[in-house]
Amino acid sequence: AHHMPLFSIGVRHRMQLARGTNRPVQGTAARQAVARTSVRAAVARRPLVNAAVAEKVDWEATAKRLDPQSPLEIMDHALKTFGSDIAIAFSGAEDVALIEYAHLTGRPYRVFSLDTGRLNPETYRAFDAVEKHYGIHIEYTFPDAKEVTDLVRTKGLFSFYNDGHNECCKIRKVNPLRKQLKTLRAWVTGQRKDQSPGTRMAVPVVQVDPAFEGVAGGPGSLIKYNPLSNVSSAEVWNFLRVQGVPTNELHAMGYVSIGCEPCTKAVLPNQHEREGRWWWEDATQKECGLHSGNVKKADGTVETKKAERDLWPTGAVESFSKETAAAFAEGKRDKDTLLVLYAPWCQFCQALEPSYDALAKELAGSKVRVAKYQADVDREFSSEKLGLKTFPTIVYLPKERSDFIKYPTERRDVETMKMWVKTLAGTL
Repeated sequence: AHHMPLFSIGVRHRMQLARGTNRPVQGTAARQAVARTSVRAAVARRPLVNAAVAEKVDWEATAKRLDPQSPLEIMDHALKTFGSDIAIAFSGAEDVALIEYAHLTGRPYRVFSLDTGRLNPETYRAFDAVEKHYGIHIEYTFPDAKEVTDLVRTKGLFSFYNDGHNECCKIRKVNPLRKQLKTLRAWVTGQRKDQSPGTRMAVPVVQVDPAFEGVAGGPGSLIKYNPLSNVSSAEVWNFLRVQGVPTNELHAMGYVSIGCEPCTKAVLPNQHEREGRWWWEDATQKECGLHSGNVKKADGTVETKKAERDLWPTGAVESFSKETAAAFAEGKRDKDTLLVLYAPWCQFCQALEPSYDALAKELAGSKVRVAKYQADVDREFSSEKLGLKTFPTIVYLPKERSDFIKYPTERRDVETMKMWVKTLAGTL
């Protein structure tokens, strides 16, 4: 569905107001003030309804009805429906757009934030700037002191680097969030579909919260609004710039997705924003260790795990024998080659199968061969000559050279792999 750009309503009314007064609106501050006033006036003309919510609401139907509407209209629906029983969740990042939308409706609104105790100094300054800009008091919530003390005294300050972030996040973020939401009937989040493709693609603009409970308790007792669901990060940032909204200083340093300081880092241009969060877990979640296919038998000997079938059997991906792989490792290459070193029993190699097969079909007839080599049958050779460390490993073998270039990321979708190949091969 086509969605009106986030800032178009404000810009349109700003231009109309400027024409109506026969004088130009001058200065950035003046333009932003007029934009806010005009948008707020447009929304205020809508009829008010009682803040009480009907017992039986078809939220799926409501989501379909609201889906083509702008974030401003969705926010207005949320605030007029739930009144003081709804609050905006603000993380200190670009979700400040939610506060600007709430402000533009002219309705009263509440904002809460989770102070995990591990945020960046820039995030705390962002909280302060937002409070002063809008003249509001953010409702801060904190983790249970005993739970944090027990975790840190038992496992140290950085246990999440060793055993994953879930335990720490549960104590510092999820439990406080659950406690806060138990005081509400609805909440507003900044989730967008484009933030985590594959996990957030199903983000309706409003839904019965599937994970948390509201003040009434029990399943279905909390409603969740996602006004930014259908818009992109670029559209959000256009809106923030036009409106002159204060933003987190970390954004200017390359941070896109912002969380706790130890678990957040800047990303490079064209990296997906979520790659800056819990990055150390990605490799372990998307690769099989070099020796993970070894199975110890009752007599103490070790044999290699067997797979029920080989991968890429259709022929689109060319199969290398040990002799061919050895020749290519020595530099006897007739054309540029993309080679995946795989183990058919590895679940991550299996997950790669459809995208790598699709890439092979797209590059068929090009200057780059797409091939495979079952590296678990001779791991020592594959490790020494082709850089195998985990399954799958993808390497680029330039024509008439003996070196290789290792694919540097765990993102293995067709578009990313093809883009990387083109940067090495040039015109395909």
